[in-house]
Amino acid sequence: MNTFLRNLTPGQQVGLLFVVVFGLLILISAIAFILSLQDRHEDDLHTQKLKDFNGLLRTSWVMCMVFWVGWTLGETAATVLFGLVAFFALREFITLSPTRQGDHRSLVLAFFVVLPVQFSLVITRHFDLVTVFIPVYVFLAIPVVSALADDPHRFLERNAKLQWGIMVCVYGISHVPALLLLKFPNYQGKNAFLVFFLVFVVQSCMIVQHLASRRLARAPIAPNVSKSFEWTSWLTAVIVASLVGGLMAGLTPFKPAQAVAMALIACVAGSMGHLVMKALKRDRGITNWGSEGKSVTGASGLLDRVDALCFAAPIFFHSVRWYFGL
Repeated sequence: MNTFLRNLTPGQQVGLLFVVVFGLLILISAIAFILSLQDRHEDDLHTQKLKDFNGLLRTSWVMCMVFWVGWTLGETAATVLFGLVAFFALREFITLSPTRQGDHRSLVLAFFVVLPVQFSLVITRHFDLVTVFIPVYVFLAIPVVSALADDPHRFLERNAKLQWGIMVCVYGISHVPALLLLKFPNYQGKNAFLVFFLVFVVQSCMIVQHLASRRLARAPIAPNVSKSFEWTSWLTAVIVASLVGGLMAGLTPFKPAQAVAMALIACVAGSMGHLVMKALKRDRGITNWGSEGKSVTGASGLLDRVDALCFAAPIFFHSVRWYFGL
C-alpha cells in the first residue's frame, strides 16, 4: 500500500484523499438517512440529537465541497472562491448587525475594497501585509470614513461591529487559502493536505465536544452563552482531535509531535472562537447566523459552518509560518 501511494504524483495523492473523504461522507449520510426514516417523532430527544448530528454532517459536506472545488480549479481560483465565502459570511454578519445611513461608505469600503485587497495580497504571497493590512491599516480607515459621514450616534458600537465582522469573516477566512501558497521544502503540490489537516482536526474537535457533552451531561461553564460547553468535554475533544492530528502527520510536512502540537493550537483556537461566536449570537438574540433558520446566502447560516475555522486558520497559519521560518 505504501509503495502504491509513493508511486502516485502529489495531485493523484490529493485526488485519492478526496475520494476517500467523499466515500466516508456518503456512507455516513446514508446511515443518518436510514436512522431518520426509523424515527419520526419530532419532539423526541433522540430525534433532536439526530438533527444536531445532521447539522454537523452538512457542515462537513459544505467544507469538503468548497475545498474540493478550490483544489480542482487551482490556487488562484481557490483563493477567489474563499473570497466569495468571506463576502457572503460578512454579508450575513452585517445583516444581523443593524447599521445606519452613516455606515454606508464604511460598508462599501469593507466589501469592495478591504475584502478584495486582502485576498489579492494572499494570491500574490505578500504574507507580511496579509498579517497587518486589516488589524493596522483598516483599523484606522474604517472609523475615519465613518467619522467623515458626520453621524456620531453610537459611533463606537457601530464601528466595533463592522471591525469585528471584517476580522472574523475576511481576515480569518483569508488565511485558509494562504495555506495553499506556503512553500515547504520537499512538499510541493501537497498543500491541499495541509488545509485538509486543519479542517479535519477542527471539525473533529467540534464533533467530539458535541458528543462528549451529550454523554457527560455536566453543568455548563457559561450557560447564558452555551448550554453544552463545559471543561471536561472540551478537554476531551481537544485531546482526541490533537491525537488524530498526530496520526495524520504523514499527510503534512510535520513530524508526529509537531502535528500534535499544531492540531492542539488549531483545536483550542477553533473551539474557543466557536464559543465567542455563540456569545455574539446570544447578544443578537438569534440561534444561528441565518435569520429564522435561513441565511441571506440561502444556506442555513453560512457563518455557522465556518466560525470555528475563522478563528483557527490565522493562528494555525502564523504558528506554522513562524515555526518553520517560511
